[in-house]
Amino acid sequence: MGRRRAPELYRAPFPLYALQVDAGAGLLIAAGGGGAAKTGIKNGVHFLQLERINGHLSASLLHSHDTQTRATMNLALAGNILAAGQDAHCQLLRFQAQRPQSNSKAEKAGPKEHGPRQRKGAAPAEKKPRAETQREGVELRVENLQAVQTDFGPDPLQKAVCFSHDHTLLATGGTDGCVRVWKVPSLEKTEEFKAHEGEIEDLTLGPDGKLVTVGWDFKACVWQKNQLVTQLHWQENGPTSSNTPYRYQACRFGRVPDQPAGLRLFTVQIPHKRLRQPPPCYLTAWDGSTFLPLRTRSCGHEVVSCLSVSESGTFLGLGTVTGSVAIYIAFSLQRLYYVREAHGIVVTDVAFLPERGRGPELLGSHETALFSVAVDSRCQLHLLPSRRSVPVWLLLLLCVGLIVVTILLLQSAFPGFL
Repeated sequence: MGRRRAPELYRAPFPLYALQVDAGAGLLIAAGGGGAAKTGIKNGVHFLQLERINGHLSASLLHSHDTQTRATMNLALAGNILAAGQDAHCQLLRFQAQRPQSNSKAEKAGPKEHGPRQRKGAAPAEKKPRAETQREGVELRVENLQAVQTDFGPDPLQKAVCFSHDHTLLATGGTDGCVRVWKVPSLEKTEEFKAHEGEIEDLTLGPDGKLVTVGWDFKACVWQKNQLVTQLHWQENGPTSSNTPYRYQACRFGRVPDQPAGLRLFTVQIPHKRLRQPPPCYLTAWDGSTFLPLRTRSCGHEVVSCLSVSESGTFLGLGTVTGSVAIYIAFSLQRLYYVREAHGIVVTDVAFLPERGRGPELLGSHETALFSVAVDSRCQLHLLPSRRSVPVWLLLLLCVGLIVVTILLLQSAFPGFL
């Protein structure tokens, strides 16, 4: 039997590092690039239109936004505003998809001889630095808003970005170990504090304003504005031995299904050093209010590179440095889906198709869909088939029927059994 493969949804002309999904407009946003090096590899943010064609989910390029010499390494989405981490800066982008207005009246009003000239002039539109693209009757406009430097280390690089739940604030972290909080869209700085000694690897904002950061100093910290609330203590009571140093690689808040006020925090712990016989990585679920660990489970020996939580908080998505992709159930941390070396190189980001907006329409009969991007320039689709559950009453009815049939068989084989 051949190796399980995931369908390729899209291939970009540059390495892909970041991914977001806009369920309302049915857009998949993938970004990356070759950086400032003069290698001929472009930098950009690609907006892909998601559609169901002949029962299959497909993606077509709707708009390519050129980011010049800056590769986008991380993304956050709030409505129609993107926060793009580009080197040591954060660039805000605003996009809008709409149906173009009919210009038939304008064509009729103009002189007839101008028609062919206008059509000829419209062909080389790609040469002009315009920020709009039209495809199959859909027009997308993208504009650059504010930009600000968010990291000031010796080799500055923004490594993580996250919007608040009300989309009014933006938190960033990078190589200098400092968290900076900015107003949106003005990017006026409201907070700045030292969160870690060394690089910040990831951060996430909860609906109550609490901020969780994880860094290369083996710490995971919970903050309320610039005040430290608590630190997460995993390894002290975890399943690993004390002589195996672990660090936190990723953190994400997630909702608790069927509990509107419920909140969970999910973290990934990976070995700090790579050994000849690598120890396992771990997934941990934490209570979102007390920040006490609820459960921990091994997620294999492949080093995890990225983490995503579905909009409903039901599923977790993982990517690894060896290119594998997995989907876990958030409640039990049980693995439901796994493709070994789906990309063959480090998976840089994963994102779920949201359950709102056009999500259910695009999902079809599947339970969830996870998108993954990697340095190999590919975006892949991972579909989880619906898990059909049997009602309890039907199970009880089947058990009663099985008992009755067994008794009848015994009665016919051994007369006088009853």
